[in-house]
Amino acid sequence: MSKIEVYSTAVCPYCVAAKNLLKSKGLEWTEVRVDADPAQREAMLARSGGRRTVPQIFINDQHVGGYDDLVAADRSGRLGELLGQAA
Repeated sequence: MSKIEVYSTAVCPYCVAAKNLLKSKGLEWTEVRVDADPAQREAMLARSGGRRTVPQIFINDQHVGGYDDLVAADRSGRLGELLGQAA
């Protein structure tokens, strides 16, 4: 099982959309709320190369990016590769 982390905030339509995409694929993830914990926001900034927007998504500790990046990875087949699934 792949380790998926989604850095998000409470009121974020792109976070909801990203989680819905993951859910539609039967995947589970850990949600890290950066609005509730400033230390987590700092961790997100460090891990994502300074990207401030949410969501920021990591699969097996590899930075995927935000919602648009997740959709692009899904369409290109890269998401399956990151998850260790056959294309």
